[in-house]
Parts: sequence; structure tokens; C-alpha cells
Amino acid sequence: RPMGRSGPERALAREPCPAAPGVPPVEGWGGCSSGGHGGPKVLLGDTGPARVVGPLLGGFDEEAAMATVAELDPWFREPGNDGFEFGMDVLLAKLRGAGFGSREGYELREIETPMDAPAWTPLSASLTLHLNGEPIQVLHQFNRDDDRERTMLPVHASSCDVRGTPELDFADLDPGEIFVTDRDLDEVLHQAQERGAAAVLSSFLFDFNVDPRGTMRHLDAIHYGAVPVGTTLPVAHISPRIHALLADLEDVAFSELHLQANVRFDERPLRTLVATVVGLERPAEVVPLVAHMQEPGTNDNASGVAGMLEGALTLMRAVDDRKLRRPMRSISFVWGDEYTASGVFLDHTERTVVAALAADMIGNSPAETGAVCLLERGPDPGARWVLPPDEHTAWGAGEVDLDWILPSGLAVILRMALVDVGLAVGGWVSGEHPWEGGSDHDVFLGRGIPAALLWHFPDFAYHTNLDRLAFVDPRELRLSSVALLCAACGVADARPKDLERYIESLLHERYERQGIAWEEEAPEEVATSWGEWSSAARRWLAFLCNGTPAR
Repeated sequence: RPMGRSGPERALAREPCPAAPGVPPVEGWGGCSSGGHGGPKVLLGDTGPARVVGPLLGGFDEEAAMATVAELDPWFREPGNDGFEFGMDVLLAKLRGAGFGSREGYELREIETPMDAPAWTPLSASLTLHLNGEPIQVLHQFNRDDDRERTMLPVHASSCDVRGTPELDFADLDPGEIFVTDRDLDEVLHQAQERGAAAVLSSFLFDFNVDPRGTMRHLDAIHYGAVPVGTTLPVAHISPRIHALLADLEDVAFSELHLQANVRFDERPLRTLVATVVGLERPAEVVPLVAHMQEPGTNDNASGVAGMLEGALTLMRAVDDRKLRRPMRSISFVWGDEYTASGVFLDHTERTVVAALAADMIGNSPAETGAVCLLERGPDPGARWVLPPDEHTAWGAGEVDLDWILPSGLAVILRMALVDVGLAVGGWVSGEHPWEGGSDHDVFLGRGIPAALLWHFPDFAYHTNLDRLAFVDPRELRLSSVALLCAACGVADARPKDLERYIESLLHERYERQGIAWEEEAPEEVATSWGEWSSAARRWLAFLCNGTPAR
């Protein structure tokens, strides 16, 4: 495969495509490639996402996207709080400045809905070690959103000022002591409160929060988490390093911990922002792309927010400059609270949603975090029977509701976009896995709408204070954002000439998966299910491209 080429020259490149083991080659197969993607190969060609890769890849402003990431990085963003409001204001200003909301064909809508709980803004916190009544060391603290240890307060934690001796053994916990544990707060909060604990400190991390470089950076990681709304027991997260220090001091007489926290609660509406490039021929049909604003991480999810913003502006510029024709269907870019924003969009749109894509953690540096770009497909037979090359990530398999298995060709289109982008830049590592759940795509799937997720995993900094600007890779952000945008255009602007490439790629996947099922001696229903899935997905693709089902 020639590398480093773009446009028609790249798209028309061909290489032999071996059939899946144990099955005959696809009749009429011209060539296929994985393009650095660790999943089923796709047919090479200049149709589908390949039609838009050049203009979108060339027009995406990497520096502007990173500038937006840098603006969001200092803020601890939770629904309706100061950081969330700042982020939404940034988006509004940049979208309005480009002409969304004031120019024909570029809509901008802000939707306000009631919040179930007051907006929570952390202001400051500190954990200090005392000996003989005197403070000798500040263990953790923050005074601004931008401070390194800002995640030490779980979301919804209350203000507090408490002192107590540390106790690491729950069996020995006495009233007035501060319980120190490595378990998740959800597992111990109620019991500790019943025992009369003055506070609870948790050094919980996920199993995958381990530094892939072996430099033990995770010892200074502070988990980002939450406690139930209305929690009154003082709580905080601490790093494994501080936990180990407290373990060494547990038997030291006259040691005491002092936990202070200051938070603010505000009654505010929840904002959801929708920018739409209105379709030219079928404007009443829409493909939404969703990125959640809340969470303090810079990859999770300032990268998704910024990548989608620059994607919307890139598409606008490409249409204005006549490098691309306006998509046949509308494309909406949605920002807000995770899960909630998707529901708000569905409840307030008058357009028919064709399929949806979620952008969550799309800028992670593989070198720094160990994460690679991943396509999470919607529920399909691979989510019920996991066979090579599929495997679940460290996130873990989700429980597959049979009603959610809704065949579509969306994963084929997004896979093709990943391959096309990878080939256009001379190589890019990406992968895919069966559905696991845990982001905005689930809301659409729950309403019977095809949806998929693009993300990076496993990231050792995930849901910790370490997820900051230094771990965002500009190239990764650009390529992921463009791949999502190309896939959205592949759906929104699907044309009859795209159908052959889509269906041939789908058939190759079918024969590959059925061949593996037979080789692995899986139950007969596995191969049968992939056949039925493929037939239904083929009809979906045919209807998408030309309005009529395939034969």
C-alpha cells in the first residue's frame, strides 16, 4: 500500500485482499486495507468518507482546536457550575463569531432545562497532617480550579472543617476518627457514617490507572469521582502516595488530620448547545455528533468539546469555500452534560435522527497515556459472542440488552473513515471493540437509533487529576476529530455511488467473522447471527444511500 498520499491517487490504490480463513474470497473484490486500523478491512475507493477526507483534513485548524482545549483545561467543569458555564460561553462566542446563528443554513440553538440538583462549584480544600497539635505538612490542597490537586473533592461534597486521628482498619474505626481507605467511596460511605467517622479519605483508583511507562506517575494520581447529592459526611480523595504515608504514621501517637473544604451551590438551569449545518436536500433528517462539557479532565472531555467545535467550523469553511457541497442531510453538533444533552437534543429536535456519533476522549497522547483511538460499535453479535479479533477493553463488557441489537452500517462507515484518514496521513493506529457502554451514544441506542463512540483507551490518567493539557496530542486530536466528521458526512451525505464500497466492506466483515466463528468452533448461532446482522445492515445502508432496500 503506498503511504503518505492523499486524494484520488490514494483512494484508488489497490492491494490484494485475502479472504477470511475458511471462506471463499469476495467476488469482484478489487482491494482492501486496514490503514493501520485494528479491525476488519474495508474496500479502498474514492467514495464514502474518502470523498471528504482531503478538504476536511486540510481545513482542520489544529492550533485553534488546541487553543480551545487550553482554554477549558484550567476549569473544573460540572453541570451548571462556573467551569461549565465558562466552557459553554466559549463555544457560543466562537460559533457566533463564525456565523452560526446569523447566517442562512447555519443554525445555533441554546436549550435551557431544569437541573435535578444545584450546580456544584469547588472553591478550595486542604488536608493537613498535625503532630502534637501542630501542623507539619500539607498533604493535598487546592485554592483554584487550575491547581494540580483539584479533584480531591468528590462532586457534590459539602463544605467542612474537621479534625480526627487517621484509622485505616474499618474494624477498629471509632467515632470521631477519619477513615482512610483504598476502596471507592460508594462502597464505604454509608458504613463509615454509621460508625461515626469524622470524615472518609479514599485513595481509590481503577485497575487500569497504572503508569504504562513504569515511572510510577500514578502514585500521585487523585481520583475524580462523586458522592450522592446531599452527602453531609466530609469526604476527600487522596493519592496512593499519601495513603502510604498515612499507613506509616498510623501508629504514631498524637497524629491528627485536618480536612477543610469550601464549595458553593447555585440554582441554575442546565444549558445544552446545538449548532447545525442544515442539509441541502433532506434538511429534516439529521446526524448529531455529541461531546459532553462536564468533567474536569482535559482529554475527558475538553478534547471532545474542542475537536467537535473545530469540526463544525471546518465543515462550515469547506462548504463556504466550495471545497465541499453542503451535505444532503443536516449535521448537528451538540454540547452539554453527558447523557442529559443527548436526551435534551432528542426531546427538542423536530428533525428525524438517522444515526449519532459521540466524541469522548479523542485527543489522548498514545505516548503519554498508553491510549489509542478506538471505535466502539453499537450492540452487535460481537457484543454477545466475543471472538478474535474482537476483545473488550479494560473498561469491561456491558450487559447487552437484546432490544438494543439494531443492525446498521454505521460502524462500517466510521471504520472506513478511520482507515481513509489513516491512509491520507501515511499511517495512524486505531482500533475497535464491541459495545461496552458509558457515554452519550447509549442514549441514542436506548431510543432505537444507531450510534457509535470514538474514544481513546486505556488511559492511565482517566478520571484522575493527571488528565491535563500535557497529555493531549495535537495530531491525535486532529485525526480523531476529522475521522468523526468524515463519518458524519458519510452518513449525512450518503449517495448511491457510495453504496458499493459500503456493502463490499460489510460483506468482507461478514465472511471474516463467520470464518472465525467456524474456526473457533463457536455455536452455530454465532455465524448465523452475523449473517442476519449483515443482511439487515445491508438494507440499512441501501436505504441510506438511495432510499431503497438492497436485494
